[in-house]
Amino acid sequence: MLYEVTIDGKNHHLQLERAEAGWQCRLDGLVVTVDAALNRPNVLSLLMNGKSYDIKHELTASAMNIWVGSIGYGAQIRDPRSLRGRKDGAGDNLSPKKLVAPMPGKVVRVLVREKADVEAGQGIVIVEAMKMQNEIKSPKKGILRKLLAEEGNNVNAGDVLAIVE
Repeated sequence: MLYEVTIDGKNHHLQLERAEAGWQCRLDGLVVTVDAALNRPNVLSLLMNGKSYDIKHELTASAMNIWVGSIGYGAQIRDPRSLRGRKDGAGDNLSPKKLVAPMPGKVVRVLVREKADVEAGQGIVIVEAMKMQNEIKSPKKGILRKLLAEEGNNVNAGDVLAIVE
């Protein structure tokens, strides 16, 4: 997975790949193996090079801030794949949209019934990967036409979880 990250105005390229002991992170070419666990809501515990860090994130209406200990940073995270998808589908709210698993994991909760009305950005399914729960959201307002995900099922990256019309 490739991300463009901005921390306090400085741009970085972050590539994440699963490793035997957590994640292999490549930040601007520097490779680090990281073990990560979500210990509390909004707090990620990282183990890097034998050192432990608690990373807290806060979302406001206008920004995201992350805290490493008592030091705060302004942050933005962009997934180039999602930007490409938004450009390709710009103005196309009439066609069905597929919700796909962004990473391999396990479906831990289904939040909406099939045939239910959904709003853009509404959570549909929660997929757990590497002890982190990821809410997969509706890309548009519409009807959840087909729900392919079932609680307890394992999914691979790219698997279709639901279709919203």
